[in-house]
Amino acid sequence: MNNEDILKSIIKCNNSKIVLIVLDGVGDIRHRDFNYKTPLEYAKTPNLDQLAFESVVGRMIPVSPGITPGSGPGHIGLFGYDPKNITIGRGVLEAVGLGLHLQEKTVAARCNFATLDGDGKIIDRRAGRISTEKNIELSNVLKSIKEIDNVEITIRPGKGHRFVVLFNSKDKKIDSLINDTDPQLEGKLPLEAKGKNEASKFLASVVNKFINKGFEKLSAYPKTNGFLIRGFSKKPILPSIREKYCLESAAIASYPMYRGIASLLGMKLLPPPDSIEGLFETYVNNRQKYDFFFIHVKGTDQAGEDGNFESKVSCIEKVDKALPIFLKNRPDVIAITGDHSSPCLMRSHSFHPVPILLNSEVSGRDDVVCFHENACNIGGLGFFESKYLMTLLLANAKRLNKFGA
Repeated sequence: MNNEDILKSIIKCNNSKIVLIVLDGVGDIRHRDFNYKTPLEYAKTPNLDQLAFESVVGRMIPVSPGITPGSGPGHIGLFGYDPKNITIGRGVLEAVGLGLHLQEKTVAARCNFATLDGDGKIIDRRAGRISTEKNIELSNVLKSIKEIDNVEITIRPGKGHRFVVLFNSKDKKIDSLINDTDPQLEGKLPLEAKGKNEASKFLASVVNKFINKGFEKLSAYPKTNGFLIRGFSKKPILPSIREKYCLESAAIASYPMYRGIASLLGMKLLPPPDSIEGLFETYVNNRQKYDFFFIHVKGTDQAGEDGNFESKVSCIEKVDKALPIFLKNRPDVIAITGDHSSPCLMRSHSFHPVPILLNSEVSGRDDVVCFHENACNIGGLGFFESKYLMTLLLANAKRLNKFGA
């Protein structure tokens, strides 16, 4: 029997409450310019440290050693779905998070507004992280492109520099096996879209025409005169959190991609707050309605990808300062972790394991007295793959029967 089959045979329902707090990209590596500390080590976090003192800690491997996960695989693993076997594209996640309805044949993609120089090379992959208001203005400009080669095109602005595009063909078959046009580096030209099968090749030709038309329309906006497309994908069919774990679940997240992940897994999407305090207040106001809460903090990842050590420290400290709102209404099980690491020195996602803190009446505690990567290296949870986190949470919530005679 595999872990999935074992869980099905021993899972049970009860009235316990579980909260998973995800500090996106929180994991980091020691930085020579900051006394060789990570942001978690550098930050003043009395509440997180006290909770670590009362808990058991460790490190989680999002996919497998040495593999750098995207946000989709990083989160899927946290919820107990094996990221090595299940792929959910960034486009679908963003689209579902924005409340868009995807048909079975719809191909979705996530786009970033970008800044290009006179030769068409990328100056800024995120156009200076423009405001959502500016995004709406620019998306409205692109919405005039409604159809190319009998493929309907739908555009929806997201948060900041991100928007979603949906492709629905009226006659020909289309598929999502298309490369990203984002080369992931400044100073490069955007990549041409190319498909891996006939249906994808047809859609890739439509995508390239869409890019050309879009760049023409954005030429009047020098700081946002282009866009990069990532994560071509179709909607998958997955068992819900309720079907898998007998949990009524809810998500408290502001960004569409993470709301999209939660929605695909059947979680109730609670109103998105605009502050870290609001995340915890939303939990407090709804804590009696659900068994499982997913609370997502984005700022740590943004700071890591920008290489901004001080900003990452600031976000961590804001979480710590707001944590008493949550702790005054403690659930039965608490887990605090990340979906992946985003080291400031690397300015990107990375392969490094993420710190994890787990607290319950029966979690026990180890000798660790503070919450950061290097302390977690010696914690009682050791190192484990993130796909086993939900099993640990259910066990701590006393939601698993004994396995075997």
